[in-house]
Formats: sequence, structure tokens, C-alpha cells
Amino acid sequence: MDYRRTLSPEAAAAKAGFSTASAYRIEADPRLPSAKTEARGRRRPDPLAPYWDAEIVPILKAAPGIRVIGVLEELRRRHSDLNPNIRRTLERRILAWRALHGPEQEVIFRQEHEPGRLGLSDFTDAGCLGVSIAGEALDHRLYHFRLVFSGFEHAHVVLGGESFAALAEGLQNALWALGGAPKEHRSDSLSAAFRNLAADAREDITERYAALMGHYGMTATRNNTGVAHENGSIESAHGHLKQALEDALLLRGSRDFADLDAYRAFVDAIVGRRNANLAKPIALEKAALAPLPRGRTTDFEEKVIPVTSSGGFILRRVFYTVPSRLIGHRLRVRIFDDRLECFLGMTPVATLRRGRPVSDSKGGHRASEGRPSYTTGYVVDYRHVIRSLRRKPMALANLVYRDQLFPRAAYKHAFEALQKRGDVRYACKVTVELLALAHERACEAELAAAISADLDAGRLPDLAALRDRFRPAQTAIPNVAVELAPLRVYD
Repeated sequence: MDYRRTLSPEAAAAKAGFSTASAYRIEADPRLPSAKTEARGRRRPDPLAPYWDAEIVPILKAAPGIRVIGVLEELRRRHSDLNPNIRRTLERRILAWRALHGPEQEVIFRQEHEPGRLGLSDFTDAGCLGVSIAGEALDHRLYHFRLVFSGFEHAHVVLGGESFAALAEGLQNALWALGGAPKEHRSDSLSAAFRNLAADAREDITERYAALMGHYGMTATRNNTGVAHENGSIESAHGHLKQALEDALLLRGSRDFADLDAYRAFVDAIVGRRNANLAKPIALEKAALAPLPRGRTTDFEEKVIPVTSSGGFILRRVFYTVPSRLIGHRLRVRIFDDRLECFLGMTPVATLRRGRPVSDSKGGHRASEGRPSYTTGYVVDYRHVIRSLRRKPMALANLVYRDQLFPRAAYKHAFEALQKRGDVRYACKVTVELLALAHERACEAELAAAISADLDAGRLPDLAALRDRFRPAQTAIPNVAVELAPLRVYD
């Protein structure tokens, strides 16, 4: 076309390197080849044409959130001869319709965070990890704290629910490990922190949580109910943390831990490695944190409970045994997430494992309406009651917490094997004496192994033989020669 400005069509074609016929064809129609191509029409009939305007669009307008598969199933219900292979076509058509005529969607506003301003707390279920303690599955959660700017995080194993004790203990552990406190602390609508009243209630915060925030100089905030993405900086981190723990468990080769402390140390090690990768931003944010107070504040609940003649007390539908000498006294019990610390006045007298009720309904260890109640959990230490049980061994036969009394499965199996002889009195007597032997000689595990060996061999435990076996080693009395000093050596 440049040559055509000054030359004839024949000369321009010759200089351009194509034929004269092509030159005259271009002269007749100067459009580009792409402009001459006609748009390709449909090669097959539209399968949605009979239904789109009449049925599909009214469904989408009436139920904006309906899934494509739901629309397809409704169409197939109305028209049994409809081919199910139209699903992909229907998906593309509905996606395009919603982009043009669908409802407005929620917009996520990305935020810019300054160092030391915001820390987030939340709980996440960790049952998917499949962790066990000494062979027993561990039903637990993780309390998860995270700083938004640097990504510093802290995790604490929680055995119970999302209680104030778990929140206070986990949050304080995180702050003291960090060495400072952010200006603002945000969580979702935890009942441990907020009373969850009406939406327009201003003072919707518990007194304990307010005192905790005041102790560290933090402002308490929460995200809107049901809007999880407002806490996205920690909601997303839940999955990353659990995936890191899952990878570490796979490399470890076992999900079983000797005790809870070993598992907690494992979690701390994994979280520490993740924080080590963020050393620079964490150091930058630490400089902007507020200093910590001189000491921690209360991270437990406290109750005053009387010890009954049953040798224990009931607290939150769980029966706990304590040393029998405390019967009739009132104990001040500090309730932590995983333990109870019992005080008589200011003197610590016992630390008990925290128990959980077996149901949410009200229950006790007494019979109810002629039937025993199975809604109460038990935390029983046979050492607390063995002295009285030796005086009344038949009490073992129908004891409501008999299964929880046995410290190991071998003792329970021994009692069941002795019962099969038909003499319940003898079974109770021997079993109680076995428990007393385990207590007096401090040989609970060794005695359980010996009992299991007898039962596996088809023999009943021989109490006399076991007493001889675990008798303290006899030592010869030394011959002490006493020499009397003569009186003449005295002045």
C-alpha cells in the first residue's frame, strides 16, 4: 500500500512481490483478512434455549445462592428426558449471567498494619492430627495467638473448651514469650470474653476479660459475628500451623507421646521453628510493643468446695477424690484448663487432673430416680481411698466409680477374672489387697505387668506369691561394736 501511493497497481504489486491479480483484488476490497472472516455460528442447537428464559433465569433470581448442580437437578426433575451432559454448558452460562445480572458480592478491603498494633487470638480444633497420649486418643484444641504485622505466633494445647482459663493462660504465655504486649487484642465472639448480648450493647464484655486486658494495657476488640474473614490473619494461619504439625508428625514416625508435657514440647518446637524464619520482622515489631507488667495476672477460676463423706467433691459435674483426711473441710480450688490446684486456706494440699463430664446434662455420682447417673465424669486416685477400702472391701462390688478406681487395665481384668469364680467377696478382697500392695510398695506398673502375665497364662493372681515377690529386700543387721571410754580420760 505504500508503493501504491506513487506507482500503478502492476508496479506496486511487482515491488511488493506478489501477482497483479492479488493487487487488483486488494484494490477491490482493502479490508484486512481478519475483517473479512465472518463470526462462526452455532454448529449444534442450544440445549438450554427452551429452558433458559422460562425456567432457569427465574430460579436464579428467586434463589441467588443456589448451586449449579441444584439448578440441573431441578431441571431434570421437571424434564426427565433432559440430557445430564449439559452440566458444563449450564455452569458456563450461569457464571456469565451472574457476572452481568447477579447480586453484588462482598468486597475484601486489604489493610495496612503497623508494628505493635494488633494481636489476634482464636481456638482451632486439632483432632485431625490424630495425636495420642500413652496410647489414648487426645481430644484437644489449640489456642493460637498471632501478631498481624510480623507473623509471630504462639500455640498452647487446650484440653477443654474455649474457656476463660484457657484464653487467659494461652494469651499470657504468648505475651511473656514475646516480651511485650500489642496495643489491641482481637478475637471472635468468645463467650469467655464477651457476653454476646444484643448488637447495640456497648459494654458487652466480661469483667474477668476486661481486667485481663487492663492488666496488659490492651484494647479489646472483636470481629463481627459470623464474618470470619475479618480475622483472616489468624484463620488462614490455623491451616498452615496444623499442616506444619502434620508434616512434623509424619517425619517423627509416630503420633503417640509419653505424656502431655512431651506433646506440648513438640508443639512449642514446631512453632519456634516457624518464628525463627521471621526473626527480622519479629525483632522490628518487638521494638514497638508496650512493656509487660511486673507479673502475670490471674489465669484461673476459683471455687470454694466442701469435701463430702465420699472422700471428694463434685465440681462442674465431675467427681474428684482427695486424701480422706480432708473430709469435712472446705477447699479453695483453682480451676485451670488441664488441672485443679486445691488449697486448704493458703496451704496447697493436692493437684488433680482436670476431668470432663461425659455429657452436657446435669448429673452427680448419686442414683437418680432409681437409676445410676452416667452423666458425671470421675477423676479417682485409688491412693486416696485405699485405706478405707481395705476395711470395707465389699464396697468395691457396686462402687459407682469402680472402673475409674483401677489405675491400669490389668487390675480391672484381674477383678473380672476373679469374679468369674462366682465368689464376689473373694474377688473384692483380693483386688483391694492388690491395690494396697501397689500403693504400699510403690510398684503399680511392675505389679500390673506381673498380673497380666498370670492372666495371659490362664492363672489367677496369687496374692501371697505377689507379696513375696514385691517384699522389700531384707538386709542383715550390722554388728556394731561399742567401745566404752575409760573414766580416766575425763578431767
